[in-house]
Amino acid sequence: MFYMRLFGEYFKNYMKTKLTYRADLVVEMLADLMFQGMNLFFILIVFTHTKLLGGWTEAEIIFIYGFFMVPYGLFSCFFNLWGFSERYITKGEMDRVLTRPAHNLFQVILENMDPPSLIGSVVGFIIMVWAWFQLDLSLMWYDPFIFVLMVIGASMIYFGIYTALTAIAFFSDAPTGILPLMWNIQNYGRYPVTIYNKAIRILLTWILPFAFVGIYPAAFFLHKEVSRGFSLLTPVVGMVFLWIGLSVWNYGVKRYRGAGS
Repeated sequence: MFYMRLFGEYFKNYMKTKLTYRADLVVEMLADLMFQGMNLFFILIVFTHTKLLGGWTEAEIIFIYGFFMVPYGLFSCFFNLWGFSERYITKGEMDRVLTRPAHNLFQVILENMDPPSLIGSVVGFIIMVWAWFQLDLSLMWYDPFIFVLMVIGASMIYFGIYTALTAIAFFSDAPTGILPLMWNIQNYGRYPVTIYNKAIRILLTWILPFAFVGIYPAAFFLHKEVSRGFSLLTPVVGMVFLWIGLSVWNYGVKRYRGAGS
């Protein structure tokens, strides 16, 4: 309850700040929609030159992309920590965070949350529904529960990987360029892994499991046996990488000795 109340207070303060400059809020939301629209447009362009992509149809690829957007929107909302090193390490704001009773990572997340990013999740869900009807998929009673479970698992994968990478700032405040590189790699997860070579399939499945944020969980609903076997592993992989991310973060906090250290 303490953390729920804390979340409510941070959210109210965020809305007060954003509603002071409402035009900026609208522009931010439109910019996010345009970015997602361009990614979808790219997929449509690809299918003007081919009917199948590695055995997958246009509607199936669009369905995968829609699913990919749902956990990514949640992740973007609650993990807007791209400037963590400069703000919290170089400028010393981590010292302020550590003097408060709430968990330090929870505070950092709330201070940087970006609710407009949730628009991406809503749009992704709409794209999924459209593709669902185009593919004439059947809806089982357990599908909504499986969908929520898959989204939670995929979000945990995002959170775990990026928490571990952000924690590198506790050991070195020099820009590493790893986060932008990882952002580019994660986009491979919105396409079927079967179109990649074996090395990339292994990378996206077991090392940086971004295949579990798009293709694998989406394959469960598409009834694609080639990838469906991995689908139900999504929550398990999510918990494993969440544990890794939190462990690296907590170890980094223990190593932190204050501004200038």
